[in-house]
Amino acid sequence: MAKLQYCLILSLLLLSTFATLSHGGNSTTGPPKTIPEECRKATGGPCHSKTRSLKLKVIAIAAILVASMMGVILPMLSRAIPALQPDKKLFVLVKAFASGVILATGYMHVLPDSFDCLTSECLPEYPWRKFPFTTFIAMLSAVFTLMVDSYAMSCYKKYHEKTKEKLEVKISGDHFHGDGSSGLDSPASQLRRYRVVAQVLELGIVVHSVVIGLSMGASDNLCTIRPLVAALCFHQFFEGMGLGGCILQAEYEMKMKAMMVFFFSVTTPFGIALGIGLSNVYRENSPAALMVVGILDAVSAGLLNYMALVDLLAADFMGEKLQEDMKLQAISFVAVFLGAGGMSVMAIWA
Repeated sequence: MAKLQYCLILSLLLLSTFATLSHGGNSTTGPPKTIPEECRKATGGPCHSKTRSLKLKVIAIAAILVASMMGVILPMLSRAIPALQPDKKLFVLVKAFASGVILATGYMHVLPDSFDCLTSECLPEYPWRKFPFTTFIAMLSAVFTLMVDSYAMSCYKKYHEKTKEKLEVKISGDHFHGDGSSGLDSPASQLRRYRVVAQVLELGIVVHSVVIGLSMGASDNLCTIRPLVAALCFHQFFEGMGLGGCILQAEYEMKMKAMMVFFFSVTTPFGIALGIGLSNVYRENSPAALMVVGILDAVSAGLLNYMALVDLLAADFMGEKLQEDMKLQAISFVAVFLGAGGMSVMAIWA
């Protein structure tokens, strides 16, 4: 849970810095001469209305909050719905579909947005259009996620071993024969893996959700906001199902589950509310905004792509359940393509 708190704090600090820089762009020194004139002006046109867009954004906050909560909570109701329990085929298919949604989110939504920001004409040509910063940052983010994944597993394992040693001290050596749960495929090791996956995945989701919410909240473009509300509800619902499945498999206590559900559900609405509050100083085409949003999107894209491919799809498809059932494996691939395809279509509007 500490990782999520650090992520939120970091996001807020970056956003605060961004707001300060954006506001500072209107100082007497003026913007650099290399920046086109249109980048120094606020956007306008027939689609722009601050009053009407505010009503849509308030509706969006409520709709996205409900969609997020429904999506992340649905897998946790599997105890009441036998067909959705983790050992059932339907759960595997739903998780495969949701994993496809998360994969497409990284490749089709977050990564292109980062490219648009960091190669914008509103940024100086050097160094932003001389080097592929988006893919470089996404690559570093993926490797860093692997490091977090690996070290977190090591820490969980050491903690488990210390706990086991303390238990052995209390039990007579003649009567203790161990439970054989120290292997990589043991139930204890698998549970540790699920817990690491759930926390790291939520970390990536929180980062890009804040960015998406901020951009939407600060915009007054009705033509963009209308389709974006529906697209984000779809996105949050199925992304929530993927995360909810991971939380369910992690077998957290009720308090921890509630906290993770809360953070996932409120992050995008919080970003929208923050964007509304910063709308007077926020300019989406300002150099500061483009750099901060572009870098955060690239980091989030690398993290989400790694998590979707390695910790979700590869872990499931290379696992015993799907390897022993070719028919289920084939249907699961169809579910992945449907999830990724549906989310890719959403890229037309969002």
